[in-house]
Amino acid sequence: RTGEQTLLGNLLDHLNAGDTLLADALLTTWWIIEGAIGRGADVVTAQHGKRITDFRRGRRLGKNDHIVQWPRPPKPKAMSADEYARYPEFITMREVEVNGRILVTTLLDPKIATGALTSLYKMRWNIEVDFCIIKATLEMDVLGCKSQPMIEKEIAVYFLAYNLVRWAMAKAALLADVLPRVLSFTGTKRLLRAFADQIRRTSGDEMRPLIATVTARIATLRLPQRPDWIEPRAKKRRPKNLPLLTVPRQVARDHILAHR
Repeated sequence: RTGEQTLLGNLLDHLNAGDTLLADALLTTWWIIEGAIGRGADVVTAQHGKRITDFRRGRRLGKNDHIVQWPRPPKPKAMSADEYARYPEFITMREVEVNGRILVTTLLDPKIATGALTSLYKMRWNIEVDFCIIKATLEMDVLGCKSQPMIEKEIAVYFLAYNLVRWAMAKAALLADVLPRVLSFTGTKRLLRAFADQIRRTSGDEMRPLIATVTARIATLRLPQRPDWIEPRAKKRRPKNLPLLTVPRQVARDHILAHR
């Protein structure tokens, strides 16, 4: 019963000095950004829709590019006065408009061009792609278990499968001297499933050349370069206009037979 901001706040302790946190506009809050700054990490996010950006204020770095001070928000109800007083009164942020989108970042160096910030922010989309892969390619969109312990185990197995495929892709990318993201996750999964039975039946000295063959084949599964590729957030095929199955399948069959 918590939102994404609370969940991310609980994960800030995993940030290390020198990390860069990429987040969407929903997570562009003063508390999350200050939490990342306090751990030595930087932030690159889109501007929150409720925050007003006035490029006439602050220290100008270029056209629609400036550095401003964000004041500390009012004290949340759940925070004590002593804890609130430990936070700084201001955090220093850079706001820049690129292609109609306003990005905010703690990377204040003017030598960091706006194009570099845009390229960095585009990497955030990999998160959405990974969610889509886990839910669609690995078919985790519908869970079969009912109890909470079994649901947690089911999700853990999906994550294990996802990480194993990514591990194989990383090994193949190292062999081909390319980035792992260049390779196809779906193609790798299909290839591993095709060789799964053969790998299980193989042992001893024959295992090493077989794994080398599979790894070399994964390295050839290159994705096309489509930097500006976008997809509409909509279903292409409409579901059939049928009622939901709300009883066990055998009960539904018996009902059909009884009323045939």
